[in-house]
Amino acid sequence: MAVASSSEATIHQNFPDVKVVPLLAVLLSGAFVAILNETILNVALQAIMGDLGIASSTAQWLVTSYMLVIGTLIPVSAYFIQRFTTRQLFITAMGLFTLGTVIAGISPTFSVLLIGRLTQAFGTAIMIPLLFNVILAVIPVKKRGAAMGMIGLVIMFAPAVGPTVSGVIIETLSWRWLFYLIIPISLMSLLFGVFLLKNVTRVTRPKLDLPSFLLSTLGFGGIVFGFSSAGEGEAGFTDPMVMIALVIGFVCLGLFAWRQFKMDEPLLDIRVLRYRNFALAIVMVMMVMMTMFAMMLVLPMYMQTALLFSAVVTGLIMLPGGLVNGALSPVMGRIFDKVGPRPILIPGAILLLGTVFSFRFMTPGVDVWIVVIQYMVLMVSVAMILMPAQTNGLNQLPEKLYPHGTAIANTLMQVSGAIGAALFISIMENGRTNALAGIDSPTPEQQIAAVTVGSQQSFFTGFLIACVVVVIALFVKRSRPADEVKEPS
Repeated sequence: MAVASSSEATIHQNFPDVKVVPLLAVLLSGAFVAILNETILNVALQAIMGDLGIASSTAQWLVTSYMLVIGTLIPVSAYFIQRFTTRQLFITAMGLFTLGTVIAGISPTFSVLLIGRLTQAFGTAIMIPLLFNVILAVIPVKKRGAAMGMIGLVIMFAPAVGPTVSGVIIETLSWRWLFYLIIPISLMSLLFGVFLLKNVTRVTRPKLDLPSFLLSTLGFGGIVFGFSSAGEGEAGFTDPMVMIALVIGFVCLGLFAWRQFKMDEPLLDIRVLRYRNFALAIVMVMMVMMTMFAMMLVLPMYMQTALLFSAVVTGLIMLPGGLVNGALSPVMGRIFDKVGPRPILIPGAILLLGTVFSFRFMTPGVDVWIVVIQYMVLMVSVAMILMPAQTNGLNQLPEKLYPHGTAIANTLMQVSGAIGAALFISIMENGRTNALAGIDSPTPEQQIAAVTVGSQQSFFTGFLIACVVVVIALFVKRSRPADEVKEPS
């Protein structure tokens, strides 16, 4: 039986009035503003600190709390997707996001602003896995690459333009306009959802296992918080709060996994990792996300402290890479639909390996255009790996496991981003500290040299991770359609 015809027949039988293009347009517009909001405040923190009279450690919670909510709620998104309809989830997600945006825009104090950000994050945590699940439900296997590529465009384009848009608005208007300008877009997406969105996900109404929910929240929340705090604080992993959070996180995560294996209807079915291609895809995506997020943090720091580029120049250097990545994601998806994963993943992994290795030779005095090209090539390699690998892995899963597969994939993407950022920054700081050991009053030249040493060590760690990605790519095979895959015992 042809996969496309089978999938389309199933969709037509269960959801005869579904029109795919308007459906995806509504979901993608909502996801765009939600993901844009993850990075749009990064440049505005200084202005918010001055306006509300808060310290940098306090202001950082506007970013950390957003990641924390997403990291703790996405793991239980499989339950929400099976418990509620597509319309209910989308309207709830966009309603919460819009409400949070309004609260943040008019917030008179930091506490109210934080409540607004948390409300936005709740909406985002529902929106992202819902988008993936809808695509798996309505797009035939042979056409999913292109659709997932559109998700890649949204996921990468929004964070890429976020800091640039934020910088322009901060220069001309108040930071509150970062929220005011989003309100009409999110309201429009919400109204489109109310009038155009159809229900396409299956509602099975599973029971919520409260112990699993609590263990999941403490587990993933502790890990995201621990690694995020380690990457932001000066003490790194030696900070007592970081160590306590990580211990609690890993212990609770272990108990959560053990409980899921014992349950007939788990909150998050970890058995999806028994599917070979899905497991390989998860590891590959985690490695790439670690490298990408780390580079997005380490590179700007290195460019400003060692290469002596201004903040504006640094932002402009990184913008083309994000735009190219977003533009190429749909293209790579279409290529994946035609040729499968290996012709894309293997060259992409090798390109990632070579590009990360080339950063070790980026020393003070390098021309700006060389750094622009290096970062653009890095993001091209990410576009060749990220969505094709994830699509191939999800294609192997049977329909009943779609919510669990997307929940695990999106959760581990968030967790691996936090881990990569903390790991690379810690390596860079340790290298810098060791290079300055025994020097009481380092000169500016010695400080630059020390930052260069630490950054080179961080880049070498990225090279080692890229080696793992290359090895995994060699073992990936094209997934057979879900209805042809024998479920692992």
